[in-house]
Amino acid sequence: MAKFKVKAGFVYGQDLVKLFDYCKKNNCAIPAVNVISSSTINAALSAAEKAKSPIIIQFSHSGAAFFSGKNLDNSDHQASVIGAASAAMYIKSMAQAYGVPVIIHSDHCPKEKLAWVDGLLDIGKDYYDSYAEPLFSSHMLDLSQLSLEENISISKKYIKKIDQMEMLLEIEVGLTGGEEDGLDNSGAKKEDLYSKPADVYQAYKSLSGEGILNIAAAFGNVHGVYKPGAVQLKPSILNDCQKFTQEKLKSGKKKILNLVFHGGSGSKTSKIREALKYGVVKFNIDTATQWSFTQPIKKYMDKNDQYLHSQIGNKKGKDLPNKKQIDPRVWLYQGEENMTEKLVETYKVLNSLGKFEILD
Repeated sequence: MAKFKVKAGFVYGQDLVKLFDYCKKNNCAIPAVNVISSSTINAALSAAEKAKSPIIIQFSHSGAAFFSGKNLDNSDHQASVIGAASAAMYIKSMAQAYGVPVIIHSDHCPKEKLAWVDGLLDIGKDYYDSYAEPLFSSHMLDLSQLSLEENISISKKYIKKIDQMEMLLEIEVGLTGGEEDGLDNSGAKKEDLYSKPADVYQAYKSLSGEGILNIAAAFGNVHGVYKPGAVQLKPSILNDCQKFTQEKLKSGKKKILNLVFHGGSGSKTSKIREALKYGVVKFNIDTATQWSFTQPIKKYMDKNDQYLHSQIGNKKGKDLPNKKQIDPRVWLYQGEENMTEKLVETYKVLNSLGKFEILD
């Protein structure tokens, strides 16, 4: 199949729908990397540039607050709102400079933090009215800890607002294990980590007529990285969800659902590739990129320890300056560079290299 042509810059609306449709047809997915700073954003953009592929850049509630600065009060979620909105504008500007297509997304938002998404939608409405395009490509509501009925009911209210601004809604059906951004499912029952096809179908049937929808269906996913054997992924559940939906809708289309792989860090390539066959178009990665960013910085600190105890004086001379070694630009870039390399590797695993033609 011919490469998918996509313009550099911000991707949203029907262009995003077409991109995900192409991914489903070609058994590939776009990495969705959580970021917290301009350094991690730049690392993600560099990876997309090297891979010649689109990238999804996303913020958690706490990641957005960190972008604002830890000293800002976030008791009313405003630091998270301002941080995410400011970062989205930064990403839009830098995407053009890097010449890469970017999808901008807000990650897990549970019921108790809905004020965060409310704030982003308020700012987004003003932005949309001014510039005739949304500030974000998509938002995620994670109401998986609620009953399916309440999950769908709340999601229906939001998807209508989101669709009016040409954005996509991502929801979660079934629990992703572990802990992510304060949402702790580490004590969940094992059976709750695997979505029921009937539940996924019910969510799709109830919401897809209201707007564009991605579904994070659970198949044993766990946030974080764990020892081999601790996580039992069953991608076949995604196939079951697709087949059930197809049968219920009496459709000739085999992969109706746009599916999202949460808790991707540390997963076996074989399991990831199997999930791609069943309609996964978005692959979340966070823990693995955190490690890839931090690891070279730790090595740098160890190697240059003698220079990092004072501004002046080291083993080579008590009056010699240490400015070059303590400059954050030196070691931060090493973190960026390694994170970029990790993401390029992820593109390979996701079968996304050589699939796209980036247009100016």
